Amino acid sequence: MNAHVRALFAVSLTGALALGLTACGGSSGKSGSGDTIKVAYWRQVDNKSRVMDNYLTLVKKQFEKANKGKKVELVPIQASENDYYSKIQLMMRSPRTAPDLVYEDTFLINADIASGYLLPIDDYLKKWKDWGQFVDTAKAAAKGQDGKTYGVPDGTDTRGLWYNKQLFAKAGLPTDWKPKSWDEVLDAARTIKKKLPGVTPMNIYTGKAAGEAATMQGFEMLLYGTGEEPLYDPSAKKWVVGSKGFKDSLGFVDTVFKEKLGPDVEDALDANFGSTVATELLPAGKLAIDLDGSWMGNNWIETGAKPWPEWNKVLGTTSMPTQTGQSPGTVTLSGGWTWAIPAKSKNPDVAFDFVKSMQTKDNAVEYCVRSAGIAVRKDVAADPRYQKSMPGVDFFTGLVQYTHYRPALPVYPQVSTAIQEAMEAVTTGQASPEKAASTYDEAVKSATDGAVESRG
Repeated sequence: MNAHVRALFAVSLTGALALGLTACGGSSGKSGSGDTIKVAYWRQVDNKSRVMDNYLTLVKKQFEKANKGKKVELVPIQASENDYYSKIQLMMRSPRTAPDLVYEDTFLINADIASGYLLPIDDYLKKWKDWGQFVDTAKAAAKGQDGKTYGVPDGTDTRGLWYNKQLFAKAGLPTDWKPKSWDEVLDAARTIKKKLPGVTPMNIYTGKAAGEAATMQGFEMLLYGTGEEPLYDPSAKKWVVGSKGFKDSLGFVDTVFKEKLGPDVEDALDANFGSTVATELLPAGKLAIDLDGSWMGNNWIETGAKPWPEWNKVLGTTSMPTQTGQSPGTVTLSGGWTWAIPAKSKNPDVAFDFVKSMQTKDNAVEYCVRSAGIAVRKDVAADPRYQKSMPGVDFFTGLVQYTHYRPALPVYPQVSTAIQEAMEAVTTGQASPEKAASTYDEAVKSATDGAVESRG
């Protein structure tokens, strides 16, 4: 990752984050002292969701019992998503602060590979029979441009539209809603606004504070419904600028906020708005349509951040349509996270042994059930417990056939930031879609040293 990317993700935050590392337990002492490994992972700011904490605690007990003398220290990084990325990057810079295992979003893994922060794990994988159970697309998400593998994925995800069937019925909308175009989505939101005052018609994540949620759950769910390879052209190895699809996608965002079909702007731009959606607005019947991820159900199960026994009866799910209903008619994005070993880990062997413990078949099923994740192992996907684990798992697993993946390139984080800035400018009314798109084009040209193709 070049200096400009690092400036975006870390340098401007260095002072504040350095203080935060001590608070989260990640900066004191050497990583992996003796037979102890440190495992760093993300904990959301609101402190309500403890799915990962509880799962890692379970595996830690198993691992320590089966490996006498080995110890696992769990290091939760409680932060917004963007700050989490920056904090783990700062930690991985130094042997003194580097954890032995780190939870890496697939969108950032190639940037961290390029920065030399991660250890290739191919030699470990060759000796691990379970690696053959992982699907190829999941394996590819953890590969560097050098062809080496740098992480073990623990699940994937898809995205679609969640909607409140009770609110739809009150507004006279169909409870088996299947919109065929963007216009039909917007028209439903307009009907909610007219018929149900006090209800937020629609949520689409937007702006810099939302980070990758804005880029992926929000913008790219629109952009990838506008045409082929709308963000990056792999055959030309160039980023797309000047496209009508990009401007139209910003136009959708503009319509949502200009017509007051979405949340109040100040709420939409809050870094913790995702938690508000999941634990307050949807359970309280205050939000009619939410463009969001397959994992949402884990907020509402008995062990979730906001137990809500009625959620499966109240909420429906449907595909996000392409712009005008053009083939294939449906759009979704997939991502996921991997467990990676920092290059400066003191105990990479023990760290990988812990990964294998997390990824026994039984533990992999357990995690997918707890997290409402989409399985990346063939044996997990075929397991009856997984198949019955969460209402809607079959719907979201079925979307995989339509899915798109973000360009797995080191410069992608810069492009993502430029998308967030364009969305925010439109959301706040500071720029028209055309002006925001033009500013984005210039940012991408600069970030990629001119490796762009114009479709304008």
